[in-house]
Amino acid sequence: MKKLVLFFALAFPSLINAQIIPFDSNRWTIEAKESSVDYYLGKQSLKLKGGIAYLNDVEFLNGIIEFDIAISKVRGFAGGIFRMQDQSNYEDFYLRPHQSGNPDANQYTPVFNGISSWQLYHGEGYGAAVNYEFNKWMHVRIIVSGQLAEVYIMDMNRPVVIISDLKRKPESGSIGIKVGDFSPAHFSNFQYEISNPIIQRQNKSTVITELPNSINVWKVSNPFPETLLQDKLELVPGQILNWKLLDCEANGLANLARVVENIKGNTVFAKVIIESKGDQFKKLAFGFSDRIRVYLNNKLLYTGNNNYRSRDYRYLGTIGYFDEIILSLKKGRNVLLLAISEDFGGWGVMAKFPDMVDIELK
Repeated sequence: MKKLVLFFALAFPSLINAQIIPFDSNRWTIEAKESSVDYYLGKQSLKLKGGIAYLNDVEFLNGIIEFDIAISKVRGFAGGIFRMQDQSNYEDFYLRPHQSGNPDANQYTPVFNGISSWQLYHGEGYGAAVNYEFNKWMHVRIIVSGQLAEVYIMDMNRPVVIISDLKRKPESGSIGIKVGDFSPAHFSNFQYEISNPIIQRQNKSTVITELPNSINVWKVSNPFPETLLQDKLELVPGQILNWKLLDCEANGLANLARVVENIKGNTVFAKVIIESKGDQFKKLAFGFSDRIRVYLNNKLLYTGNNNYRSRDYRYLGTIGYFDEIILSLKKGRNVLLLAISEDFGGWGVMAKFPDMVDIELK
């Protein structure tokens, strides 16, 4: 009997000290367009649509979160949230039932200031192909330790997603579940354990070394309406802007939502000064989400649209070094201003030079 108990503990470590929280407990705060506690597929469950349910008395930094989820095959986004500071800042992992079996069947993304960033974080280490079982209970386990996390779906012996770089600063916060507006999901057997689990695996593909020649610091303005730049071929002094410094991630990505608060517009400037030793042409590769206007020394050089479904109905609008422009630099100080406009899915920019010969970034 002792050997059996030991095996059970090793195979299912979260069950030893887990707290199971029934959904009719007053520990839950539920804010959603639709919610109800009832029985579904033989279990007490919470039906949720268009909102979140979170535990209002938990400070979760590291540990294990588990729940059962039942979904249909229609388009939807449902899963778990953790380290929630408030309803606009947390870590998020959700299922996309309509993408069952595809590489983007699920998604890890940070949420900064109310902006989910799935267009910025995509591919291996952020989602994986899973064939879901519809209208049945599927078990989900999320193990969190520092900047690492593992996600298990149905098979508790093999993680489907290994996250080697959680994007938010590790801070204890609430935990819960979240469902988008498109279709409801049912949840049951929500449980958690605050502990210090050991994550053996790391996804080396998401541990990114610093990219050479990328712009790694931007000055980012306060937000303003995109319409202020409509038909503006040249910038002239006008609106007074406030600026914040934003460090980029190792691959050169600047997640603008990190520094954008009290949003009163959908556009910001990202600015960098280029000191050139002489008059020269320099190629710049860049990526953006969702739209961009490139100004060099206050003159418009380029506009682009990378919106979701902007090119065809399958186009996701994910970010990457997909565009290039030739900058005509003058000797001395050059001001590069990128106006980035956001609708949804991630507010970001990235840029790199092929080399740094005869230029310096300020």
